[in-house]
Amino acid sequence: MAVSLEFIKDYLQDGLAGKLSSIKLAFGELTLDVSADQWLEVARFLRYNEMLDCAQLTDLCGVDYLTYGDAEWDVTTATRTGFSRAAQANEADPFAFADEEGQAAVSTGKRFAVVIHLLSVSRNLRVRVRTWCDDNDFPVVPSLVEVWSSANWYEREAFDLFGILFSGHPDLRRILTDYGFVGHPFRKDFPLIGHVEMRYDAEQKRVIYEPVSIGPRVLVPRTIRDDARFSQPQERED
Repeated sequence: MAVSLEFIKDYLQDGLAGKLSSIKLAFGELTLDVSADQWLEVARFLRYNEMLDCAQLTDLCGVDYLTYGDAEWDVTTATRTGFSRAAQANEADPFAFADEEGQAAVSTGKRFAVVIHLLSVSRNLRVRVRTWCDDNDFPVVPSLVEVWSSANWYEREAFDLFGILFSGHPDLRRILTDYGFVGHPFRKDFPLIGHVEMRYDAEQKRVIYEPVSIGPRVLVPRTIRDDARFSQPQERED
């Protein structure tokens, strides 16, 4: 039996009173914000409550909010509005992050978050839940493997790519990168060219790691010059 999101929002506000940081219904989607210490308890409620029955965890991912909400982009990279934006700043950036009411995003001071998407087949319901890691240098949240077994590989992926730790996970190790990989490649401050490169050495008959042999790319002009093709014609003085 399908239920409306408005009903579910009111039901969650009553059933999880004091345990939710916020609950939003926008763009036809329901999003819950939960503190890390309430993460596991809220997950159990969503999973085992008969009215909700969110039996499936369809996705879990990490998020790095390092530069979230910055109106002005770093001029050492390419921009959506062309090279002119690297030469002078615009008064208003139309691509700045904003919420559903058009207000610019406000930084919470917390860098890493974990987001899960839940599905209730019996209620034809989808819910998004987000929690923030309290420590930016050592991000940790409780593991959800005991609630949804499918969280096992998803949490390993978030650990591998973002460096987020999941306390209570039965086997938290890298899943996509090599065992000797240094760093976490989905972090905003991870260099695009990486730290090392690898190749197969025919003499040693094994894969070896070497320092990166390419330099960082700069995608904007180093020098801004006037172009006569785009200059306004000037009147001649007789």
